[in-house]
Amino acid sequence: MAYTTTRRLNFGDCDPSGIAYFPSYLHIMVGVYEEFFESLGFAWPEMINERKLGFPTVTLDLTFTNPGFHGDRMDFTLKLARLGNSSLDLEHEVRAGDRLLWTARQRLVLTSHETTKACPWPDDLRAALTQHLENEDAHDSAA
Repeated sequence: MAYTTTRRLNFGDCDPSGIAYFPSYLHIMVGVYEEFFESLGFAWPEMINERKLGFPTVTLDLTFTNPGFHGDRMDFTLKLARLGNSSLDLEHEVRAGDRLLWTARQRLVLTSHETTKACPWPDDLRAALTQHLENEDAHDSAA
């Protein structure tokens, strides 16, 4: 089950010509999946400050298809492709109307802030994530 949300491409997200500055996309993308976790009942302030867990990106592959322009309404679609013992593979698709702007494949790894090492998904978080997997077979015990 995909998570979708819309963001506007603001002035500060663009270069002087009004075209999206690509690092801004990454900043916006992090906000989108932070909100996805919150929609599951796992707000990052609680996860970070109380549970001492983090979600660093270990791989990220982006493909830019069309430029985004100041004022574009960007539709973000986030899909959970695979859930491992401590990792999560996400697929992102970003459109402005009928224009595909970019896609990304990303792997997050759950880490303990106390040890700075990967750790298994807690049962409550694993259960919530499992419900959103695109493919039931995409759940495994590998990292």
